[in-house]
Amino acid sequence: MTSGLTLDTDPAEVGLDGGRLARLDRKLARWVDDGQLPGFLVTVSRHGRLAHVGRYGSRDVENDRPVEEDTRWRIFSMTKPVTSVAAMMLYEEGAFELTEPIARWLPEFAETRVYVAGSAQKPVTQPQVEPIRIWHLLTHMSGLTYGFHHAHPVDAMYRAMGHEWGTPPGADSAEVCRQWASAPLVFQPGAEWNYGVSTDVLGRLVEVVSGQTLDVFFQERVFGPLGMTDTSFGLREGDDVDSLARLYAAVPGQPGGAATGYAPIDAMGEAAHRRPTFLSGGGGLVSTAGDYLRFCEMLRRGGSYDGGRLLGPRTLAHMVRNHLPGNADLETFGRPLFAETPLRGVGFGLGFSMVLDPTRYGGVASVGDYSWGGAASTAFYVDPVEDVVVTFYTQLLPSSTLPIRAYLRALVNQAVVA
Repeated sequence: MTSGLTLDTDPAEVGLDGGRLARLDRKLARWVDDGQLPGFLVTVSRHGRLAHVGRYGSRDVENDRPVEEDTRWRIFSMTKPVTSVAAMMLYEEGAFELTEPIARWLPEFAETRVYVAGSAQKPVTQPQVEPIRIWHLLTHMSGLTYGFHHAHPVDAMYRAMGHEWGTPPGADSAEVCRQWASAPLVFQPGAEWNYGVSTDVLGRLVEVVSGQTLDVFFQERVFGPLGMTDTSFGLREGDDVDSLARLYAAVPGQPGGAATGYAPIDAMGEAAHRRPTFLSGGGGLVSTAGDYLRFCEMLRRGGSYDGGRLLGPRTLAHMVRNHLPGNADLETFGRPLFAETPLRGVGFGLGFSMVLDPTRYGGVASVGDYSWGGAASTAFYVDPVEDVVVTFYTQLLPSSTLPIRAYLRALVNQAVVA
C-alpha cells in the first residue's frame, strides 16, 4: 500500500505562505497534546498541486501506533459524495430523470406514510402528497431520518428496528430499505431538509438501476478509473488491520461543557475490519488520504482526474449549486438538530453543502466553497474561487466535539497570500 501523498510543490509556488500554514499544524497538534484528539492528518492542495501534508499523534493510542500517510480511516459520511457522484453518472447515461419517483425502482416506498402527530408507539400518519423523487434523496429532502438524532418520534421508531449507529445483523441494502419504508416519513417529501438515510437509499437505487452491488459499481466505475486503490467497504481480505486507525468517542465533561478526553469504542470500530453485509452508501467506506484526495481533485477539475472522467463539468456544477427552495440556507429550511456542518449561510446541493454567504457563515470562506464531512470528524472542502482542496482525517466521534472544520478554513485561508 502506498500513500499517494507526494508533495509536488513549494507552498510559495502556488501562492501559499508555508510559515502561515504551519499555524494549522500547531493548532491541530495542540488538541492532540491536550488529550482531546488522538491524532490527525491534513492535506492542502492548490491548483492541483499538493503543497502541504501535516500529521501528528497516534492512529492507535493504546498500542503506540503513529498516524502514517497511508493510514486508513473510516470516512463515514464522506461516503455520501461518492454515492451521489455514482448516481449522477447513471443520470448522465439516461438511466433516469432526477424528478422521477424512486418507487419505480424501489416499490416499497410507494406507500410510505408521513408522520403528522402522536408518539413512536402510536403515530398519526397521512399518505404522501408528493412522492419521494431521486432529487429528494440527493438533497436530503425525502423525509427520511437517522435513528441517532433522538429528536423526533420517527427517530425512535428507527432505533426500535435496530437502526441507530448501525443496522440489524444480516440485513442487506434491500432489507434495510424495506425496513425504512415501513416507518413514516418525518415530513412530506420536498417540504423540509433533514439529514438521514437518504443517501443509503440512493446507494440501493444505484444497485437496482445498474444491476451491480454498490462495492462492484464503485470499484469498476469510480475507484478504478481514479486510481483509488485503498478505498473499500470495510477492510478487504489481505488488508493489514493495523493500518486502520482506531475509533474513539469523546468522553463528555460536565453538562454543557467541553469533552474531557476520548476512549476507544472497539465494538463499533471493529465493524470496519471486514466487508459488511449492508453496503452503506451513506457511510460505509474506509479510505486513505491519498485516495480521497484523488476523488476531491476529480471534483475540483470538473469531473475527471488522471485520465478518468466520471462526470461532465456541467453536471458537477449543477451538483454544487444550492438546491434548497428559494436559495434558502439550512438554518431557514433545515431541521436545527444537525451538528456536522454550520447551518447559517450554508446551502445544500446534490450531495454537498456549500457556502452561500460568508458573512452569515461566520468565517473567512469563498462563495461556492463546497464540502462534506464524516461522523468521526473527518472533513474535506473544495474552494473553486481560490482553487484550493483541503482534506482532514482523524477518528473521533461525534464530529461536533471540536470546531475542527471552522479552524480548517480559517487557518488555510490566512495562508493564501497570492
